[in-house]
Amino acid sequence: MDLLVVGLGNPGREYAGNRHNVGYLVADELARRHGGAWRSKFSGQLAEIRLDSHKIALLKPETFMNESGRAVSAATRFYKLEPGEVLVIHDEGDFELGRLELKVGGGLGGHNGLRSIVQHLKTQDFLRLRIGVGRPERGDPRPLADYVLSNFEPHDEAETLVARAADAVEQLDADGLERAQAAVNRR
Repeated sequence: MDLLVVGLGNPGREYAGNRHNVGYLVADELARRHGGAWRSKFSGQLAEIRLDSHKIALLKPETFMNESGRAVSAATRFYKLEPGEVLVIHDEGDFELGRLELKVGGGLGGHNGLRSIVQHLKTQDFLRLRIGVGRPERGDPRPLADYVLSNFEPHDEAETLVARAADAVEQLDADGLERAQAAVNRR
């Protein structure tokens, strides 16, 4: 296996369209594009795909966000991958809607899924694709936690955002981190 791509989210129909589940949505899009079939493994859903000659494992942990690290750690050990061969796709409330950023490491920004992964991998030095989901608009009294657990609105154009994020993963695989960052992070 060349890369483990982890889409963060929460299992269950009631969370399916949530902003917090954008990682799941991107993993689903990659599986759809490349003929991946989901099966239960590592306390989650796993699909294996090929991007050119590279073998990619897609993982959607089903432990709920706060325990995502258990599934990520199990898959990382099974495939004998280093943290730099793990890409975690997650929502980012500190970014405006639609902004994407590829990076290595960094802070947790209050994201409990990332906190769990860091605890289990014992490092922050894994790849990340941060997907901007925005914050509540002026006059919206919801705290950020409630906002990210609400569904995308039609005007958010979630399908376009998910497609762009899936494109970013494909570009990372094809061109490497630095070239992909130059293309993805400037948009």
